[in-house]
Amino acid sequence: MRRLLSIELQKIWKNKASRTLTITYFVLLSFIALIASIKFDIGPIHFRIADEGIFNFPYIWHFNTWIASWLKLFLAIIIVSMMANEYSYGTLKQNLIDGMNKKEFILSKFLTVMLFATISTVFIFILSLILGYSFSSYNEFSIVFSDLEYLLAYFIKLIGFFSFCLFVGILVKRSAFALGFLLVWWIFEIILIYLIGIPETLAKLLPLEAMSNLIVEPITRLSVVKTIGTQIGVNDIKDYSVHFSTITIVLVWTVIFMLMSYKILKKRDL
Repeated sequence: MRRLLSIELQKIWKNKASRTLTITYFVLLSFIALIASIKFDIGPIHFRIADEGIFNFPYIWHFNTWIASWLKLFLAIIIVSMMANEYSYGTLKQNLIDGMNKKEFILSKFLTVMLFATISTVFIFILSLILGYSFSSYNEFSIVFSDLEYLLAYFIKLIGFFSFCLFVGILVKRSAFALGFLLVWWIFEIILIYLIGIPETLAKLLPLEAMSNLIVEPITRLSVVKTIGTQIGVNDIKDYSVHFSTITIVLVWTVIFMLMSYKILKKRDL
């Protein structure tokens, strides 16, 4: 496994675009810390976002993983391009000639997906601890390390989404078209859910919707937002929990995407 992962990492690092996107991704993750410095001065009103509790434990686990999950598109481009380059540069065929079988090839890609997801999750964990201990009003051990299920949800979300990107990259073979396919699929799910109005039980089974449901938006959990909602007569009834059923759905889709990727590659004439 180490050999397979080493081969993939060399391919990514030697590609200037992939290397730049990877560095950019982690730099942007670090920019979550800059939210703490955002201030609004409107006459006598002085408002700093960090003072509104977004970095309080355990809320920070929810907020940071939700924000970070939007940045996964940078790594999605890398995953899709990684597959497109295999066909464009002929490295896939060369790997097979050198003795790597198709199962090992798919495994090497999945290991790369797992590595990206793991590093991203650890990065967010460390960043959240630093920000939390710097700004949180609650530093008790039991509070600090509660709600860590959001990190698990973030990890599963990345694995599921990157597996989808890998499948699309193998299916389409061209990065631009593959990214276009992802956009079309996202629009397709929106049409099914909001225009056609399929039952909620079916909507939850759609891959991108299931991934989205892993981490529900946290903004309306803030006390200031709840107060405003109460004043205008809007009661918050949203469920912010991470559900095992949603995790299971995303994991099932991950397995499906990887099996389909292998089946396509196995049948395709390279």
